[in-house]
Amino acid sequence: MSRSGSREAPRAARGSTRPAAPRLIPALPWRSPALIAAALAAAASALISVTYRIDDPDLWQHLAVGRFVWTQHALPLIHQWTWPSWGQPDVNPSWGFEALLWPFWDRGGLVGLSVWRWITTLAAFGFAWAAARQMGARGLVPAFVIAVCALTYRQRSDVRPETLSVVLLAVMMWLLESRRAGGPDRSMALVPIAWAWANTHLSYYIGLLLIALYAADDLLARRPGARRLALIFAGALAISFVNPFGWRALAQPFQYALFWSHEPVFQNIPELGPPDWLFNLRNGLPLLIAGWPALVIWRFRHRRIDPVEWALMLAFTAQSLMAQRFVGFYTVVAMPFLSRDLSEALAAIRRDPPRLPLAARATAVAIACFAVGTFEWQRWGYPPGIALVDGAYPMRACEFMAAHEVRGRGMNQFGMSSWQIYRFWPDRWRLPFMDIHQSGTRADRDLYQFAQVDDRGWKTIDERHHFDYALLIRVQYPADRLLDALDADTAFALVFKDDAAALYVRRAGSLAAVAERFAYRRVPAGNRALGELGRRVARDSSLRGPVKAELDREITESPWHGQAKSLEANLALLIADWSQARVLLDSVQAIDDHRPRLFLRFGLIDLVNGRPREALRQFAKEQQRNGHSAEAELAEGRAWAALGNRGRARAAYRRALKLDAGFQEAADSLAALDRQGGS
Repeated sequence: MSRSGSREAPRAARGSTRPAAPRLIPALPWRSPALIAAALAAAASALISVTYRIDDPDLWQHLAVGRFVWTQHALPLIHQWTWPSWGQPDVNPSWGFEALLWPFWDRGGLVGLSVWRWITTLAAFGFAWAAARQMGARGLVPAFVIAVCALTYRQRSDVRPETLSVVLLAVMMWLLESRRAGGPDRSMALVPIAWAWANTHLSYYIGLLLIALYAADDLLARRPGARRLALIFAGALAISFVNPFGWRALAQPFQYALFWSHEPVFQNIPELGPPDWLFNLRNGLPLLIAGWPALVIWRFRHRRIDPVEWALMLAFTAQSLMAQRFVGFYTVVAMPFLSRDLSEALAAIRRDPPRLPLAARATAVAIACFAVGTFEWQRWGYPPGIALVDGAYPMRACEFMAAHEVRGRGMNQFGMSSWQIYRFWPDRWRLPFMDIHQSGTRADRDLYQFAQVDDRGWKTIDERHHFDYALLIRVQYPADRLLDALDADTAFALVFKDDAAALYVRRAGSLAAVAERFAYRRVPAGNRALGELGRRVARDSSLRGPVKAELDREITESPWHGQAKSLEANLALLIADWSQARVLLDSVQAIDDHRPRLFLRFGLIDLVNGRPREALRQFAKEQQRNGHSAEAELAEGRAWAALGNRGRARAAYRRALKLDAGFQEAADSLAALDRQGGS
């Protein structure tokens, strides 16, 4: 009797009312060379998807907690990660993950962290494939589905607790589908898995939801033994309370949904908001979001109704559309159902046996597994490799703090906190104001967010806490005002800066000597003051020497000095030293090839040196990487004008004015073309 046939009798014995789908797909055993080849291609594709340089801001606090567990032989029941909340009772539902992760880092470093990624990714999608086979997906299609789902999953594959949670989710699905298909009933294993989940991540409720849905499916179908799964759900719920923090850990997801999600600080965290569809265009998420419902509807029209699939599709799609942090869970849940549904749909389209040999079909699937990721793997925000992203963490700023005794009541953006905790714990007065979990009072969180977006916010929060220093992220987004506020505050001095961070200290008090000795007196850190400095330097040549000296200092103090080199290139452009400007811009490109206006400036150098076609190629790169700007459109118009193409020049000038109606240079250039006439 075939393996698939052996399942029919138990399924019937259970009293399932779900119509059994005809076996339309060749049953390939696990040892089939074709299946092994397709599986290896899918695994390799998945590993490529999750092997990129690390810049996750949360990583180092997870490692700090794991280090605490292993070195102190205790659990972190008391908060000791930020100075305002030091010593207060703490709730950390991720402690189990952090304890498991620490040996990977301690013994393997960055390779160890990559191994964690590889193991958890392969385990999650491996068990998901096993669940798909229990559902009836036997062909090569699941290999390709894994490649697509892993490509979507990659955006959530940072070394975080959810990478372990998705493995537990996939194991649960395999156990439940095996039971539902009439195989061995190992459902008692769901209870310890639920316990493990409650001790590794606050997403534990997803596992309980999964058990509840399958239990409801059993009850609706009136299968013998249906009450067993309901009792297992009760056991899984009860054992979830067996964690170091009790009910408080289990309450966190509901507290967030009911209360915390309405706070401004949480509303401004990108991963807690809806997916960015422009970002997700080439990673497969739109295809999954649209494709899964389409396949479910196709099965419904063919009288193949799976209530569990409907419930999971609706629940996880809704979660993913509301918050992109659930995309990882969505891909793992969707994978088995997509594999089964797509296999059935493809087989129904062509009822004749496939004409291509099995080896040729396996080769085609393997090629497709790699081809699907071609564009996404080249995404600039996910540089491939086993390393840290250069300048992603305030390492040099923290070393400056250590070398010059910078301590006290510090202010930070929580993206800076993780490395600060890892580097300085247990020195309370070098720990951050706010950590990756936004610890602290509601009042402090509100003041923190106010300081990010309003010039008055910094003064307000400083009056409350009287900070001794501030460690801020150097990359400044349009709505970010904190760097500008510190630049304008005469009570503070900027004493260190690189591409990762800017460090300010109070001029009076214990850090007065540091402020006096190391203050930057010419070059600020915020965009607003830098723009004003550029205008002043253009008017007053006597400023250029002192400004260059401070930029040289920044370059010598940190290897992550793309901003300083970029500003030095502007100085060279100001005096028409085109060769030196290009050398400096080449250095910037080696450090950060997505620096704003980088390729625009390359193009301007080409343009003044009589190479308008090369200039156009540079302007195209600038717009591709940093978007369209009025300045880039003006430069493109001048390049077309130099080539004698007045029509394209005119169109570029008009685009510049559409982007900035008050752009006088574009208006003058357009008027000059109109006076000349012609096309």
